[in-house]
Amino acid sequence: MVPVTYTPSSIDQHPDLLEMRLRSERATTTPRAQATEALALITGVYLAASPWITGFNGLTTLAVNNLITGIAYATLMGGFGHAYERTHAMAWAAAVIGVWTIIAPWVVVGNVNTTRTVISNVVVGAVALLLALAASAASAARPDGSIRDRGSADRSR
Repeated sequence: MVPVTYTPSSIDQHPDLLEMRLRSERATTTPRAQATEALALITGVYLAASPWITGFNGLTTLAVNNLITGIAYATLMGGFGHAYERTHAMAWAAAVIGVWTIIAPWVVVGNVNTTRTVISNVVVGAVALLLALAASAASAARPDGSIRDRGSADRSR
């Protein structure tokens, strides 16, 4: 058996690696980022438990849908604080989960678009979408709070 040796990847040798890691650290330690992550975790837990909280657990297809999407959303958004440099781009996937949550009562199989399912899913889906957009905007924010223009090169270097 041939021993496996570690060969550094190109990112390990990137000259701006330390700067990128520091920027990621700054982005996750701001009160705004921490509040966004905490609210997103609560939103995901509520989404997963919403069929039992609002009383539509008898509508099995939507209950299972909300359970799965809630767990996925909480897991996805919860990863930002611990591995921001690798997960911030996945905020768009969390935004898609928010949109799906809004339209799910009308799309999921069965007659599940009751008043309580629609209100619950639309409100929690809108909150999930806004929190995911806030998390994705944090990756474009500068330390002073302004938004960096990704389309133009930084001329200050």
